[in-house]
Amino acid sequence: MRILIIVAIAALGLTGCGAPAAEPSSSVASVSTPAAAGQYRGLQLEVPLARPSFTLTDDAGQAYDFLARTQGKPTLLFFGYTNCPDICPTTMADVATAIRGLPSDLAGAVQVVFVTTDPANDTGPVLTEFLDHFDGDLPNGFIGLTGTIEQVEAAQRAARVTVAQDMGTSHSAQLQLYGTDDLARVVYVGGSSPDDIVHDLPLVSST
Repeated sequence: MRILIIVAIAALGLTGCGAPAAEPSSSVASVSTPAAAGQYRGLQLEVPLARPSFTLTDDAGQAYDFLARTQGKPTLLFFGYTNCPDICPTTMADVATAIRGLPSDLAGAVQVVFVTTDPANDTGPVLTEFLDHFDGDLPNGFIGLTGTIEQVEAAQRAARVTVAQDMGTSHSAQLQLYGTDDLARVVYVGGSSPDDIVHDLPLVSST
């Protein structure tokens, strides 16, 4: 599968899971090339993004205020759906592998939040079953979030990712890393590895 990355002047666009990538939409987040990213191994954002504010429903059926619950914590945020055949499970598996490679104190601090782009099908129990494949042995379980389609789309806009299309199956492939300063300076897309995340997490986790 091909993931389009428009560098410096345009967006990280949409990718269709199990299908060729969609054409990118209007600008969302500008990135520098990996070679120019300096200390980070992911793609460095030209302008850091503030940790977004949105409230959805977690996989236990409780309201989850993303900003309030993750503020000041190293956080990985991804938008996808549980029936995705490739990008979504691969991304979650890479994140889990990365966390296993961290020192125990940092591994215990990292928050991972997966927001469904297919809320019609991804109920709380469905999200729990999906995420249980990846986080069973980790100190912090992954958080699955859902809501109305309007709420989910608003969350994507708040996070500055392209809003998913085609009933949620064409969605951003962008994994965002927020540091303890509540800014995202680096993101990961196709071609990133767990080692890249392991390298970058300590850099954004100093207080």
